[in-house]
Amino acid sequence: MSHSTTTGPRRARRAAPGGGRRAQRGRRRWGRIVLLAFVVLLLAVGGTGYWLYSGLNGNIDGVDLDKALGDDRPEKLPTSGQNLLVLGSDSRAGDNASLGTGKVSGARSDTALVVHIPEGRKQAVAVSIPRDTLVTRPECTKSDGSSLPEAKRVMFNSVYSQAGPACVVKTVEKMSGVRMDHYMEIDFAGFKGLVDAIGGVTVTIDEPIKDSSSGLDLSAGTHTLDGTQSLAFVRTRHGVGDGSDLGRIGLQQQFLIALLSEVKRQDLLGSPTKTYKIADTLTSALTTDSELASLTSLADFARSMNGVDPASMETIMLPVAYDKTDPNRVVAAEPQATQLWKAIRSDSEIPESAKKSPAVGD
Repeated sequence: MSHSTTTGPRRARRAAPGGGRRAQRGRRRWGRIVLLAFVVLLLAVGGTGYWLYSGLNGNIDGVDLDKALGDDRPEKLPTSGQNLLVLGSDSRAGDNASLGTGKVSGARSDTALVVHIPEGRKQAVAVSIPRDTLVTRPECTKSDGSSLPEAKRVMFNSVYSQAGPACVVKTVEKMSGVRMDHYMEIDFAGFKGLVDAIGGVTVTIDEPIKDSSSGLDLSAGTHTLDGTQSLAFVRTRHGVGDGSDLGRIGLQQQFLIALLSEVKRQDLLGSPTKTYKIADTLTSALTTDSELASLTSLADFARSMNGVDPASMETIMLPVAYDKTDPNRVVAAEPQATQLWKAIRSDSEIPESAKKSPAVGD
């Protein structure tokens, strides 16, 4: 159920149609919020007696990267710094299938961030890889044991559905020369159960949204969304703005900020039952590398990042340029991309020149 009230000045900030620069900036903000959501929720669960939840360990799916990728991988950082690949997967299966998300089956890596945690665990850097980037997908072994040959000029976000998470890690390592120490994936459908566990999330919109594809039908005003409505809210685009990804990005940003605010507002320490339910929901939506596939390991990793403030984390978009053959796609821009990955490989400061992206004019 949703209800409208007159409270709260919050408004949905809708991106204007057109303008690649605005779109890319929106994606960078969305990537930052995905990462912030993960860190805050992980710390919220990990900091409230994680040892009580040993029974939840079985919820977490683990990917054995060493077994899947073998020895043909980049060297680890020469320091105690670490690199983490974070994916937000846009699954069309299970809970998501009921949203009418189109004819595309399977799942895609809707959001991808290479998070560099430097030696000293202070200010981290997150490199967002645009999902429309054309990449060379290396030869990969699929989860069923079959081999997938190398392919050039494939969209980055298609690698996940074609060959699974280990191949995404291998693709990122091949394109960057940066070894991924850890892998974390959050299924957006997991937010549905999380929203229901905390009793709903309140959002305010300036204009009505009616999207027959997602099933979302909201009047202008303030609404408390349940899990099903929340999943539709972050998926809808046909009823927002010009129907492009720009309007949807704005809604996703607004929703996740509201979700974080609600989680932080609630007294998790004072409600073990609710905390357990939230932990159960979150771990069910989480896939990690095998080293992190337990609550104990996750909590230890979260505590090691206590010195990192997600709000001050620098988010950089991989420098890209429009593809000369297909202007609807982008490719890594040189020499900027090489400079960026080189700085991460050496655990050194990223030069400003490595942050310039010709596709967005900066």
